[in-house]
Amino acid sequence: MERVLANKANYLIRHGYEVTIITTDQQGKEPFFSLDERIQCYDLEVNYEENNGKSFINKLIHYPFKQAKHKRRLSALLKNLKADIVISMFCNDVSFITNIKDGSRKVLEIHFSKFKRLQYGRKGIWKLADWYRSKTDKKIIGAFDKFVVLTKEDRGYWGELSNIEVIPNMLSFSPKNVAALKNRKVIAIGRYTHQKGFDYLIHAWKIVCEHHTDWTLDIIGGGELMQELQSLIDENHLGEYVHLVSPTTHIEEIYQQASILVMSSRYEGLPMVLLEAEAFGLPIVSFACKCGPRDIITDGIEGFLVPEGNINILAAKVIELMDDETLRLRMGIAAKLNSERFSEADIMNKWMKLFQSL
Repeated sequence: MERVLANKANYLIRHGYEVTIITTDQQGKEPFFSLDERIQCYDLEVNYEENNGKSFINKLIHYPFKQAKHKRRLSALLKNLKADIVISMFCNDVSFITNIKDGSRKVLEIHFSKFKRLQYGRKGIWKLADWYRSKTDKKIIGAFDKFVVLTKEDRGYWGELSNIEVIPNMLSFSPKNVAALKNRKVIAIGRYTHQKGFDYLIHAWKIVCEHHTDWTLDIIGGGELMQELQSLIDENHLGEYVHLVSPTTHIEEIYQQASILVMSSRYEGLPMVLLEAEAFGLPIVSFACKCGPRDIITDGIEGFLVPEGNINILAAKVIELMDDETLRLRMGIAAKLNSERFSEADIMNKWMKLFQSL
């Protein structure tokens, strides 16, 4: 989400818009992705994340106080800024931002699918909370002037909504040189979280290693499950073949050196890694999770779509691409051509048309 936001904000400011980004938990840290110096940034210092990892009861006690602080500070700032359009990214402001009477039109965008909360896989009282919040989403959405989803697939899940629009994520770069697809390297990219399913991928790689020990897998990212994933790698004696790699702002070099990208996510919105991999001409093996992969990949053309959670088929399709260089090259060419649907100019034109319609 951070990269998508940065790319969108930078594009808009270059095209004559005034752009302000408001956060709640920045805590003095610089943005990971570069922002144009003309973009105004404010942090409300609500600090929701300081309660992460704490009990449900602890969060239940503190959340209303943080919500009240958030609403109070955001209301004051928006009334001072007098923006024409305010966009919520479906975070902690979503339940009250439409009640702030600052004169702006309110737009909501979601970077996951309708089933986001249900796919967290949480248990007990957390599961009940996720179910309840999912049930109330549709009522909240109705208060916004526009609701933007990333895929046609997800639009279908929401049913009949008069304010819904589909605008995919965009590619922020169009590399001149595609990957050569000669290196014996497979990559996966994302935060080390339950969502990304890298535990599935590590188990799949154990099967891959029964056929190929001359290829390596780099999982580029970071996050709370790093030690758990490393332990899984060690338990399966894959340390020589699977590497956890720290994230980098020079992601282009990662794509250039790879020959296949694998996505093992349990759920997504519209995964940037698939768009970027296609721009570099990488064939893809991806779970057909909700949502995104089906909107990007035609099975057997730019890559393979694998039934969700099926580790054996995931491994088999990776092996098929490893074994067949001609297939890799053909799918890589198709991927590059397909990526043009998500060009920066085309996608941002959709956003600007939406703004003009409000």
